[in-house]
Amino acid sequence: METISLGKTDVRITPLGMGAWQWGDKFMWGYGRGYTDSDLKTAFEETLKAGVNWVDTAEVYGMGTSEKLLGRFVSETNAEIVVATKCFPYPWRWSGRALLNALRGSLKRLGLERVDLYQIHQPYSLVSVESWMDAMAEAAKSGLTRAVGVSNYSAEQTRRAHERLAKHGVTLASNQIQHSLLHRRPERNGTIAACHELAVTVIAYSPIAKGVLSGKYTPENVPPGLRGRMYNREYLAKVQPLIGLMKEIGQAHGAKTPTQVALNWLICKGAVPIPGAKNARQAQDNAGGMGWRMSEAEVRALDEASERV
Repeated sequence: METISLGKTDVRITPLGMGAWQWGDKFMWGYGRGYTDSDLKTAFEETLKAGVNWVDTAEVYGMGTSEKLLGRFVSETNAEIVVATKCFPYPWRWSGRALLNALRGSLKRLGLERVDLYQIHQPYSLVSVESWMDAMAEAAKSGLTRAVGVSNYSAEQTRRAHERLAKHGVTLASNQIQHSLLHRRPERNGTIAACHELAVTVIAYSPIAKGVLSGKYTPENVPPGLRGRMYNREYLAKVQPLIGLMKEIGQAHGAKTPTQVALNWLICKGAVPIPGAKNARQAQDNAGGMGWRMSEAEVRALDEASERV
């Protein structure tokens, strides 16, 4: 499978990764109800089999469960896997030392000596962007991570992070943001433009809008739990014309599913989507989002349809 550079680093990733938020999260995803660790391992294996070479996790996903599962799965395969994780800037984390301690905790759960990408999970913190980047630079220079990234950073925060890291001779590799056909704010507020200008890779989380863009949810079949409150019947009714267009475009490309069209749209936009998977079927579906490309006209048609939702 073709790989691309993560920012300006030597870390090579496939144009699509795997998100591991569902691995241990009970609040949003209902971990332990409807899918098991065995299902997750199968999803992981199918993802690798399809050519995807990297997985994104975080210390807060299942309060460490996701990292532990990923570490176990990685130890049971001979494949070379790019591992990304994140530090959450809890209010009691006052200094760069706290970030380094968090990274060491993640490494212990993952069973690794270093990660390929370490990210600060969000900008909202009592600690400045510059202070976090000083600590990130130290982590990189200490060999605890190959690359440094941020998550949920605005255009202005991304520029500050990039500038501070550059003073240490470290490049900002990525900004992980929510981006999908149903969440296009980063296209309008300058975040994506800033990333492209600085050669910072845009990693798109929730790329199929927590399952809504898969087409399986309708006004008569809302998502379970918290997602059902986020995407109610009225909203799902507005989404159906977009889903219809996605199915039409998918058929023109060899019966691609709405999920695959949603992921390919992001790839065409220059982002790297990281869909999650609870089982082998979802993993196989996700992987089908790469290896092909929509036309510019099809991308524009989806842009226009999504704006009407």
